[in-house]
Amino acid sequence: MTDAKSTFFSYVAEGDQFYQKGEFSRATESYSTALAQQPQEKNCLVARSRCYVKMGDSAKALQDAEASLQEDKTFFRGLYQKAEALYAMGEFEFALVYYHRGYKLRPELHEFRWGIQKAQEAIYNCVGSPSGVKLEKKGDLSFLNEQEQSKAIPPGKKVQQPHRQKTPSTERTSRQLLGELYSDKEYLEKLLKNQDVVKRKTRSGDHLQELIMGYVSYLDTCTEFWQQQRPIYARQRERKLLQQHWSRSSPPSGPMDYILSSFQDIDAALSVGNATGSLKKAREVLKKVQGFSEGDLPQKSEVLGSIYSCIGNALMDLGQMDEALENHQKDLELAEQCLNIDGKSRALVNIGRLYACTGQFTQAIKFWETSVPLTEGGLDKAWLFHEIGWCHLELRQHAEAWDYSRRLLTASQEICDELWQLNAYVLMGQAELKMGSYKSSIFHFEEALQRARLLQNDAAEEAIQKALQEARQHVSP
Repeated sequence: MTDAKSTFFSYVAEGDQFYQKGEFSRATESYSTALAQQPQEKNCLVARSRCYVKMGDSAKALQDAEASLQEDKTFFRGLYQKAEALYAMGEFEFALVYYHRGYKLRPELHEFRWGIQKAQEAIYNCVGSPSGVKLEKKGDLSFLNEQEQSKAIPPGKKVQQPHRQKTPSTERTSRQLLGELYSDKEYLEKLLKNQDVVKRKTRSGDHLQELIMGYVSYLDTCTEFWQQQRPIYARQRERKLLQQHWSRSSPPSGPMDYILSSFQDIDAALSVGNATGSLKKAREVLKKVQGFSEGDLPQKSEVLGSIYSCIGNALMDLGQMDEALENHQKDLELAEQCLNIDGKSRALVNIGRLYACTGQFTQAIKFWETSVPLTEGGLDKAWLFHEIGWCHLELRQHAEAWDYSRRLLTASQEICDELWQLNAYVLMGQAELKMGSYKSSIFHFEEALQRARLLQNDAAEEAIQKALQEARQHVSP
């Protein structure tokens, strides 16, 4: 049995090497040999599907992608590969739906974000914008002009209730909470009005209209979960702290006025999805600040660190991960040189976030755990505990994931935050399910379910019900 398993992984590794060299036909042969031993191995199916896309055989690519989803419909790599195969087939509307499905599950992965954008652009190029929605150029997918942030959660509107009035305030709140996804929500709503499009069906018989409505509803009811992406409130809080700190030792005019105003512009652009604009402004400010003397700007090192942080965040949104890492490392070096604890914490969090986004979960955990003792805010600690726990879960380190779920629960109870308590119970239930502690898993999923109902979060409730059903299957009546 061990020899067979070893042979399987040898063929997979061989296929990976051929793929990296661009020898897709040979890679396909290696993956096929491996799959002959383990026909349902989903990661290998995805790998072979990628090869088929490169070879132009999108039908076989779709077949493998769908096979990888047979046992787990939420397998994000399979969802992404299915979207890619559909895109390669020219089924752009269906590809868009599956990119959205993947983004719903794993919003930290930029691949789904880029997939949504290219599918929208392809639809626009083929049939024009639905009902007058014009897509913006790459790097700015938002129609946002207002910059104010609101923590309010929009009511749980269902798409099936078109009579609901949209007031300017609720629309502004929705835009700020969804950020760049707001344009996707608006785009999908307009797409629903195109009868020629929504009447179509997938190969498995699903109506495109029902799929789109499900994701629009999801965006309407789950905006509060976006705080799991290093939230906007954290950047704004950092700016306020910096402003208070710098104002104590600098006159209220001159370089500091320019810098604080520029930071507002940089953050505003990034918050609405305009990473290109944010990056351009940050680089302009960097060049100017580098020209200031220490006499003009006593906090020059701290300011430079904050600018490098902004540049790194914008580059991450643009998918330029290597360059983003360089800038976040510069932020960390400057923070350590001037003993800036807040700056060090910020840099460590951002470097960890970058590693998590690229699937390097062990590295992400290393930087985030270093940041924990430097973090004071309850919300920031809750976010860190959740992300570290999630990374352990990805690495199949279930006991460690469970430990962080307990720390998350304690932190969320201290700040009386029902949403983070929900996340804590879900993480706890997932870890216990993987460890075979089915009764405890059921108990904690039920606790999460209560909070999902309290928050009127239909999508979370539905997902937790499915997890509960899986856990209950393992418990004898």
